Amino acid sequence: MKGIKTMIEQHFESVKRQTKHIKHAADFVVAGGGMAGVCAAIAAARAGLKVVLVQDRPVLGGNASSEVRLWILGATSHMGNNNRWAREGGILNEILMENTYRNKEGNPIIFDTVLLDKVLAEKNISLFLNTVIYDIEKGGEKRIDSIKAYNPQCETSYEFTAPLFCDSTGDGLIAYLGGATYRMGAEDAAEYDEKFAPDKDQYGEKLGHTIFFYHKDAGRPVSYVAPSFALKQEEVEQYINRIHQPDYFNALQTGCKYWWIEYGGRIDTITDTEEIKYKLWSVVHGIWNYIKNSGKFPEAANLTLEWVGNIPGKRESRRFVGRYMLNQKDVVEQRPHPDTVAHGGWSLDLHPADGVFSVNAKACNQWHAKGVYPIPYRCYLTPDLENVFLAGRIISATHVAFASTRVMATCATGGEAVGTAAALCFKEQCLPVNLLEADKMKLLQQTLTYNGMYLPQADTIVPDALLQSADIAASSVLLLGEIPFDGEWLSLRQSAAQMLPLQQGAVPVIKVRVKAKKATCLGVELRASAKWFNHTPDVVLEQLALPLQAGEQDLELPFHAKMPHEGYAFLCFMRSEEVEILTSRMLLTGLTAVFNKQLAAVSNAGKQEPTEDIGVDSFEFWCPERTPHACNIAMKITPALACFGVENLKNTLYRPINRPNAWVACPDDEAPMLTLAWSEEKELIGITLLTDPDYDHPMESVQWGHHDSKMPHCVNNIEIVVGGKVIHTVTDNYQAMVQIRFAEKITTSCLQIRLTNTTPHVPVALMGLQFH
Repeated sequence: MKGIKTMIEQHFESVKRQTKHIKHAADFVVAGGGMAGVCAAIAAARAGLKVVLVQDRPVLGGNASSEVRLWILGATSHMGNNNRWAREGGILNEILMENTYRNKEGNPIIFDTVLLDKVLAEKNISLFLNTVIYDIEKGGEKRIDSIKAYNPQCETSYEFTAPLFCDSTGDGLIAYLGGATYRMGAEDAAEYDEKFAPDKDQYGEKLGHTIFFYHKDAGRPVSYVAPSFALKQEEVEQYINRIHQPDYFNALQTGCKYWWIEYGGRIDTITDTEEIKYKLWSVVHGIWNYIKNSGKFPEAANLTLEWVGNIPGKRESRRFVGRYMLNQKDVVEQRPHPDTVAHGGWSLDLHPADGVFSVNAKACNQWHAKGVYPIPYRCYLTPDLENVFLAGRIISATHVAFASTRVMATCATGGEAVGTAAALCFKEQCLPVNLLEADKMKLLQQTLTYNGMYLPQADTIVPDALLQSADIAASSVLLLGEIPFDGEWLSLRQSAAQMLPLQQGAVPVIKVRVKAKKATCLGVELRASAKWFNHTPDVVLEQLALPLQAGEQDLELPFHAKMPHEGYAFLCFMRSEEVEILTSRMLLTGLTAVFNKQLAAVSNAGKQEPTEDIGVDSFEFWCPERTPHACNIAMKITPALACFGVENLKNTLYRPINRPNAWVACPDDEAPMLTLAWSEEKELIGITLLTDPDYDHPMESVQWGHHDSKMPHCVNNIEIVVGGKVIHTVTDNYQAMVQIRFAEKITTSCLQIRLTNTTPHVPVALMGLQFH
């Protein structure tokens, strides 16, 4: 270890001294270490680029870090919308699964270490924390040559040079200094025909900042004396009553539950951030004083304030005008794009500019689409800077569309797209804009899909000659003739439905078991989604009114309607206080029961019903339960559904969409195994297995907490066998993508894969295979 062996004494100098300066060259410089920047840097580094990642804070993650402590969310929306199996894939999914394994309780300090671990594991990344960017140098009208930064911790200035840059700074500092076109505030409704565009005077044009706080139980009464800058109790009570129903306020809640402590939308959310921070501190300490000293919350007597954020979490500032502006109709109508590289699914979630001080507006205004929507590559490019990518919340979207794209999981998946695109630019020796050419875009989309990303409606096929030429046989294949009748009785106090993957045409005969308190009539509906790739049951195909006797009985569902297309049917058992239905303990890949229930956290009241024409749809929410309460409805299905065959391993969808897209072994198969055979010997250097990571589970990064550290459907033990000899073993897997590199290249005409899943009542399943 280096050290100073003798004392340093430096005498007076009449000239100004200089601090240390380092010039660092890279292939790709990522400015900003939030979730978008982290995923961009990792993606590019894994593809072989030398990457510099510059972050102005001491930790990675931005709003997801322990400095702000916001949970990462995206298309799954706390499992409170109809976006089934919609969690973001790729690098973000890897990070979230790692965090859930290590940190299922959601400790934000531990999440910091998960992110740092992931970045430090990449030898192609040079990480610069506490390093503040303050300037750029341009090498032409539309080209950035370098960025300048300073780290006050080590009194060192840097100049980072590269042919390609990514601006994931949150406020778009690089693109701003480079002169790129940007917007702050809301577009007029007429510009993009956005009926949800806000009233600029009354509602305002920008979302504000937020500061969270944590408390803990001290085990004894703790007093609190508020600082002089805290809001007075009467002000706090007034604002809480205005923006929330009083009974929604819970003195025991903490952290992200206080998302509504928001301010700053009426002023400059960049240059006035310090002013905003002080105001938010006054609100936080005012709320805590109200909780502790108003006399209304005796349950808080033993609580003490443990942590208050020292920097605000930002929602909105600059948005850059790219080669395409994503808008409300793209989100609501789920418009396809030829250059889709990412997806979103959070609601259109606008907040009043006055935040917690709003007089006539609730704290947020959320409206959901019926499914996930594609995000085109053009949104990540500014035409004004030829070698700069945009990533994070600054991408090219209107204020209304930004209300959805701004959330961190969506930002992160876009970051991976940008990092992957940067590597492809190096490979093709071209500029970012050139990837819009059809052949190059196809290659980018194939690479993203290969790496586990989900590109809705893109119809991307990943070429894999070894996989496609193999004959695949399985030790067993589940024919779904029965979902076992071995679970608990479920009350139909709320309507419940079983999602089943059906072919176009006739519906099989379904039998379920019900129990009625008295003779009654049960409403049963057969529903489907209007769009084959959605999971919103907005088309009623048939309605039945079935008489029940008192007591337990088997019930046949005599449907005569036909499925209009291949996709998920919803067998809906409508609300009845007198009836229970039997569930199953078995969890199956691509199957779930859903419920017409409410989730206030995402403005789900069971049904979305806009009171005026604001350009969004009316529809019902049908959502599953989280584990350990997730279930299927027990039933017999005749004829059995052949939806889990080995042929699914040859598609490259890697998640349930209009069918499970997985091979599933029989539950009683004690040694599940796949055998891949070729007509002639092949050279293999490795294989990747894509397991089922339960893409329905939101996997919030902090605070929420999770029942499982490993997702129940995820295969955890794997053996690769060649010539009767085990050549590779994986134990205790918990990741979605299991990448195996053989110790040496093998030549064979037959390879076997032995798989186990130790989770009870969950058969072995696999979503895909990739050969190297």
